[in-house]
Amino acid sequence: MAYLSMAGVLVILAGPCLAEAPTSAAPSAPYYVFQRVVYQNDGGSPDNHAYFGRILHNIAAHIAATDGKVEIRVVNFSVGVTLFQLARTDADLRAQIDALRAKGVKFLICRNTLNGMGLKLEDLYAVKPEDVVPSGVAEIARLQGQGFVYIHP
Repeated sequence: MAYLSMAGVLVILAGPCLAEAPTSAAPSAPYYVFQRVVYQNDGGSPDNHAYFGRILHNIAAHIAATDGKVEIRVVNFSVGVTLFQLARTDADLRAQIDALRAKGVKFLICRNTLNGMGLKLEDLYAVKPEDVVPSGVAEIARLQGQGFVYIHP
């Protein structure tokens, strides 16, 4: 008799597990929530040109992965500013920069670097006065204080 009672309990407990699974699941929430990110670009020796291509590709992939739910700033200082010198004559770099700008990415340029390298805005591809910040490192810290997450690829 105890055996039958135990068997009955097992059937009662297992019943919900044996029920048919629903045929369609409710849509899940997006994997990534809105992000605010600051990328540091200070070059990537020994092959800066290849590094610039990779960082621009990574930023485009970041935007795609988040389905555009991201606010991105790229702070360029030191050798990283040469990205915009190279882009004056490199159509591929120009196209990548333009595509990212069209998706809302803001490229910021360090004034200290411009002064130290003796560069003018005319020496750089599509850099406007409003793109220049007093200090690249201080700008990264300022953006982190505003909730931006720091990435240095």
